[in-house]
Amino acid sequence: MKASKFTTSIIALAVTAAFSAQAADDRYIIKVDDSKKGLVKALAKKLGGELKVDGKGFIAASFAGKDLNQVKGLLNNPHIQMIEEDQRRVPLSVYSDTVGNPATTQLTPYAVVQSQADQVNFNAGAGMKVCVIDSGLDRSNQDFIWNNITGTNDSGTGNWDENGGPHGTHVAGTIGAADNGFGVVGMAPGVDMHIVKVFNEAGWGYSSDLAYAANICSGAGANIISMSLGGGGANSTEENAFKAFTESGGLVVAAAGNDGNNVRSFPAGYSSVMMIGANDNNNAIADFSQFPSCTSTTTTGKGKNRTTTTTTDETICVEVTAGGVDTLSTYPAGMATSASMSADGVAFASSSMENAGSASGNTFYMGTAESTNSGANGNICLIDRGVISFHDKVQNCQNSGGVGAMIINNEAGMLYATLGDANATTIPAIGAAYEDRLALLAASSAEINIGASDYGFMSGTSMATPAVSGMAALVWSNHNGCTGTEIRDALKSTAEDNGTAGHDDYFGHGIVKAKAATDYLTANGCGGGVVTPPPVEGGDIIADASAYKAKGKNKVDVTWSGAVTSSVDIIRNGSLRITTANDGAYTDSFRTSGSFTYKVCDQGTSNCSTETTVNF
Repeated sequence: MKASKFTTSIIALAVTAAFSAQAADDRYIIKVDDSKKGLVKALAKKLGGELKVDGKGFIAASFAGKDLNQVKGLLNNPHIQMIEEDQRRVPLSVYSDTVGNPATTQLTPYAVVQSQADQVNFNAGAGMKVCVIDSGLDRSNQDFIWNNITGTNDSGTGNWDENGGPHGTHVAGTIGAADNGFGVVGMAPGVDMHIVKVFNEAGWGYSSDLAYAANICSGAGANIISMSLGGGGANSTEENAFKAFTESGGLVVAAAGNDGNNVRSFPAGYSSVMMIGANDNNNAIADFSQFPSCTSTTTTGKGKNRTTTTTTDETICVEVTAGGVDTLSTYPAGMATSASMSADGVAFASSSMENAGSASGNTFYMGTAESTNSGANGNICLIDRGVISFHDKVQNCQNSGGVGAMIINNEAGMLYATLGDANATTIPAIGAAYEDRLALLAASSAEINIGASDYGFMSGTSMATPAVSGMAALVWSNHNGCTGTEIRDALKSTAEDNGTAGHDDYFGHGIVKAKAATDYLTANGCGGGVVTPPPVEGGDIIADASAYKAKGKNKVDVTWSGAVTSSVDIIRNGSLRITTANDGAYTDSFRTSGSFTYKVCDQGTSNCSTETTVNF
């Protein structure tokens, strides 16, 4: 796992995509004809309302301490068409880090290669514009063609080109960071963007803000709206705004959510909005990626005439996925943390844990560092993960006179960790990959550096969403006679099928492939339509799963019968977890919380059991 020297470690906004049905912060949307809006605004103010948004055909106002019924009682006016709750909307992302050196050379994030975006040339003259509704794009990062970027200021959230946190800058870089020899390259390098800053300093906005932003995006001439955000509860004002944008020929893209369950988040859950899930660099679905069902149930009539109808609609669930795990992109200057490590002069991948600074010296192996050891004095401590906390390991290294600590993972992959809130150490400490353990232990010297960076790593459907938005702009730039819906259909038609064969709730149609979509439109024209693989029938395998906790880990006992191959594939959340002996039992172990769906298949076939779900 030798790699370029820098690894960035950040903690992004950890958020939920599910909120209660209560009006957030006593805010309500009031629908009213524009010709009567002045009267209604005056009435709302007289009755104690504080105006928040003045949109086309609606206003939003807060009424302190009032619920929806109370507000409806107060505003009993014939000019008011509807009053509804103004739902909170939040950015969606989780913690992650990975490797790269954007400070010295231009890096290509893995999702660019995975999606074939590097095989398609962006047509800058096609007039594509992406409207990014998020927390702003900080002008301190110079990895953009700033002459191609505009934005809208807001009295509540501030200037669009000053960050309200790193989220919006990270998202914008994935869409359109310039192809300029340094930093990162976006999916549609240098594409025109319009930035609408909707998140306040506390990190949330409202459904009325999004409805208003949709109008701004339309007025700015955007083809695509990209929203790495979501929340609970549908809202007709918000839904109608995005429906109008789509019906006028545009494309709206939004994140599925990061709670790893089957809850439908909005605005992604509206039919007019393309819902995006996240996969990793191994084509597996991300643990956090939400997977709402594509079925919906409606009930009409009463009593004996009551009828319940269940329909399938793929526009209310995940339609496609893209890379959203450990995604490298732009940050406001100096807001990310980078780490570098070399051993005997050879650079290795590493992750930043704690304590900025530099250290170099001979290496000293401390095992699991359960106690002090005078041999570490003046040296870089090489430490195995396990037994005691990361903090105590580093503390023992420092108390032994060690000048830096390197903790090596005890399972496949990079060690991503911190030393905890009560960190009392001061020496730079990094994580290292298990695959590099033998090479690191054989080295006689090492160097560690931890410092600030303009580039960082995030994970979330928030990161997959701008990837699809950028790819849509890329593909559309070469077929600019198409509508947004036709681009949406082409991306789905040509996505790489993953997980369960055919369309499924986790991947939708699969991982987006920009080159395949471009070729598809060249061959079939804009009206080529969506090709949906036929469903695969289940076989005779019967499986069950039971969940419990043991030694701090989540455990799932999967049992089965009826498989005929010598080994079976255990599928978790739509991705292959393991191929194991067909002995009827397997125990899965992990630490992540959420909802997990299992099925058992004859090895290498689509003959599978039905799915069974457990929750932690």
